[in-house]
Amino acid sequence: MPVRHRRRLGANHLVLFALLALLGSAGTFAAVTGSASAHPDTQPETSLNVTSTTDSHQHTGPSVADFVDIRGAQPAPHAPRNGPRASTGTFITRCGRNENGHRNPDNFIVTPGVANGAHHLHDYVGNLSTDADSTDASLRAADTTCPRGDKSTYFWPVLRVLDKRAEGRGEADRANPGRTLTPDSVGLTFLGSPVGPVTPMPEALRMITGDAKAFTNGTANARAQWTCTGFTDRALTDKYPLCPAGSRVMRLLDFPSCWDGQRTDSPDHRSHVRFPDTATGRCARGLTPVPRLRMTLTYTVPRGPVYAVDSFPEQLRKPVTDHADFENVMPRALMETAVRCINTGRRCG
Repeated sequence: MPVRHRRRLGANHLVLFALLALLGSAGTFAAVTGSASAHPDTQPETSLNVTSTTDSHQHTGPSVADFVDIRGAQPAPHAPRNGPRASTGTFITRCGRNENGHRNPDNFIVTPGVANGAHHLHDYVGNLSTDADSTDASLRAADTTCPRGDKSTYFWPVLRVLDKRAEGRGEADRANPGRTLTPDSVGLTFLGSPVGPVTPMPEALRMITGDAKAFTNGTANARAQWTCTGFTDRALTDKYPLCPAGSRVMRLLDFPSCWDGQRTDSPDHRSHVRFPDTATGRCARGLTPVPRLRMTLTYTVPRGPVYAVDSFPEQLRKPVTDHADFENVMPRALMETAVRCINTGRRCG
């Protein structure tokens, strides 16, 4: 074969190999990201491989397996039976549902002074100044969305519709993509004890409920309760509920109510205030019952497994990681009014 012909054939082989390599790369890309030709709007609702890349991490989750029909859920645990001295009243503070859009990825209780210390977005009601730099003094000096001078701060991770698009430009939005939902309603109710009367919370008492890292830490401190309107006799802890038509998603967040009588916070933010016994409702020896805060958050979400709570990256937006935070900045007289209502069996607020 002439040398010129062999060179031409060799060049043709190189072109062929280059084309094959490109085809292989395209196939690999399609395998990693999904169908290369499919338009995002044509993907089924159950395609939940939500992935967002930031400078430091890649965040995915949840999965379709994290959702179940609420109609097949187990009954919620029964509350302890009220004894003869039970404090059966309620005190409700109406602080809105964050219509003003007060949100940030901070947590001054767990990571004080650290901007984006939560790595996920929080909704706030009550105190209008809450951010990473909040202190007892700054909270007392701020305005509030609550009535009667209640400057307490109430906050929780936002819920989002998983439309695979980040709403904002912050790191929390990139790590937890999707459209942020404002709750339809936010209930903030202080309840009593099935054993006896409660005493006032001290000013600046800080509390957390649930564990934002329960997926990797284990469920010892997990307190998530997910349910649907019309189905509150059933509750889920490690699954998101799929609600039937006409029913809305609900998050129930109960706070501890047994105080050590001395501290307003502790190094782990848990030791100074504990949950009562689940069977009897009684506080452990040496602890004093205070009003029990329950947050009830209600949302309208699209049908199907298409929503999730914000989380730390490694928590994969699992429902078991749901949590909330609170600092009491009620005027002393208002807290005493709340306690009188609770202890005398009245409904106030």
